[in-house]
Amino acid sequence: MVITCYLRYFVDPHKWAEFEHYARAWMRLVEKYGGTHQGYFVPGESPPSAVFSFPGVGAEGPENIAVALFSFPSVAAYEEYRRKVADDPECHAATNHYNETKCFIKYERTFMRPVNREQ
Repeated sequence: MVITCYLRYFVDPHKWAEFEHYARAWMRLVEKYGGTHQGYFVPGESPPSAVFSFPGVGAEGPENIAVALFSFPSVAAYEEYRRKVADDPECHAATNHYNETKCFIKYERTFMRPVNREQ
């Protein structure tokens, strides 16, 4: 069963360039160790108001949120990635970059499974 990690970052609004540098490093690392990285998503130009689709329910989100999604074919494959990446010099460089820049304030991590079209 595929396992997908959803990461929600609270980015320092003055450090988007530093955050994007950090994101590019992790995309490479996930791919290097057998995962599929769907990318990092950062705020862009906004379309019309969110209330268009669901009046009274939708609301605009904060402007300092970034999201990342990556998948591994199994929990075991993800655990193997975690073991291998811990010794990777690029991982240490990405961690050092974060420690030096503090480009995000916090993050949330959720593991998800796909909903299939048919059961």
